Amino acid sequence: MTTIAVDAMGGDHAPKSEVEGAIRAASSLGVKVILVGQEEVLQRELKCHPAAARLPIEIRNATEVVTMDDSAAKAFRAKKDSSIRVACRLQRDGEADGVVSAGNTGACMATAKMVQGMIRGVDRPALASAFPTLKGTPVVVVDVGANVDSTPDMLAQFAVMGEIYSRLILRNSNPRVGLLSIGEEEHKGNDLTRTATPLIKALPINFIGNVEGRDIYSGIVDVVVCDGFIGNVALKVSEGLVDMITGMLKESLAATVTRKIGYVLSKAAYRDFRKRVDYSEYGGAPLLGVKGVTIICHGRSNANAIKNAIRVAAEFANSRIDERIASEIDSVSSSKVAGK
Repeated sequence: MTTIAVDAMGGDHAPKSEVEGAIRAASSLGVKVILVGQEEVLQRELKCHPAAARLPIEIRNATEVVTMDDSAAKAFRAKKDSSIRVACRLQRDGEADGVVSAGNTGACMATAKMVQGMIRGVDRPALASAFPTLKGTPVVVVDVGANVDSTPDMLAQFAVMGEIYSRLILRNSNPRVGLLSIGEEEHKGNDLTRTATPLIKALPINFIGNVEGRDIYSGIVDVVVCDGFIGNVALKVSEGLVDMITGMLKESLAATVTRKIGYVLSKAAYRDFRKRVDYSEYGGAPLLGVKGVTIICHGRSNANAIKNAIRVAAEFANSRIDERIASEIDSVSSSKVAGK
C-alpha cells in the first residue's frame, strides 16, 4: 500500500483540514496516511471521526510547528523536530512514499531540498501547478514560485520536468511545451527567455516556442515554462480573478427574482464552473527536482484539497516521477557532453 506522510500542522486550518482530508483519502484512494504533528492535538481531532479507527491512518509525533512567519532558514536550522521535517525524514528513510504539506512554502522547499536531497543534474527544485484551460484539460506551469531568479539552464531543466509531469501524470502522449514571454517571436522577451530558447529547442521534447500569458488558459499548450517570480504572479493573479468572477456571478444571480430563477435553472452549469476553477480539485503543486515526492498545497487548503494532494502524491510515487526526471536529465546532460 502506498504511504503518504502529511504535515498535519502546517495549513491555515490545521489540523482539521489535514485530518479530514486524510480520512477521505484513506477511505477512497486505497492509501495509508501518516499524520505528522503534535500527537495529543491529532488524537483529539481524530476522535471527532470514529470511523477513522478502521482506516489505515497513524500518527507520528512532531513537537514543533513551522509558522507562516518563520523564515525558511530559521525553520530548517532551529526547528529540527517540526512536522514538515519529520515528514520529509519519513520519506527519506523509506517509511513514506510521498509528503504533503499546506505549510510555509519556503520552509517546505528548503526542508525537502536539505533532508531528501536533490536529483543529480537539477540546479534548483521547481513548483509545478496545474491551471484549468478552455479545452477542459489542465496545463502545467513551471515554475510558480520556488525560484524568484532563474538561469537559462534552469528553465531548460523546468521544461524537461514539466514535460515528464504532463506525460506521465496527465497522460499527454506528446506534451506541447511553451516558454512564457511577451510575444510569440523568438526575438521578443528578455535576456533570460532569449537565451533559454535555443537550450529548450535542443531538448528531445515537443517545444512549440514562445507563448503569451493568455495562452496559459487557451489549451494550445500543455506545459508552460517560466521564471518563478513571473509564475507566482500569474498564479496569484489567476486566483484573484477566479475569486472575483465567482463573487460577481453569485452577486449578480442573486440580484433579482428573475435572475434567481435563472440561477436555479442553470445551477448545474454553475457548479461545473466552480469545480473547473477550484484549486482544491488539483490538490497541490509538486516540487519537482527533489528526490522523492513532495506536494505543496495552498495554505488555506480545505479537506478536499488535502485529499486530492494525497492522491497526486500517490500518483507521483507510483509513477516514480523522480526517477524518470533523474534518468531524462542525465540523458540530456550526456547528450550535451557527447555533442561537445
